[in-house]
Amino acid sequence: MSHLQWNREFALEQTAGDEELLEELLVLFKDASAGDLAKLRQAVAEKDASAVVEAAHSLKGASASLGFESIRSLALEMEMDGRKDSVACAAAKLEDMAALLAEVAKL
Repeated sequence: MSHLQWNREFALEQTAGDEELLEELLVLFKDASAGDLAKLRQAVAEKDASAVVEAAHSLKGASASLGFESIRSLALEMEMDGRKDSVACAAAKLEDMAALLAEVAKL
């Protein structure tokens, strides 16, 4: 899995150049993504494809708005596979997602 691909300039554009707002949004993303990761883990454990879709969709949207391309694309893969009533992608790539979110946590 590739490392975190963050388009910080895009994220800053979303806040009209407000660095403090960007920092606040990052804190919110870190909190929310931790919850989504926990939901993904539970969904995989329970083989619940609809829960995978829900958690992956949440991660996809939040990461897209902040320019986290690697997280967005991985969440999209998980979501699309979940929509096929499968948890295989989420199961196979769960630790990749965890690693990417751990990189975000260090920002």
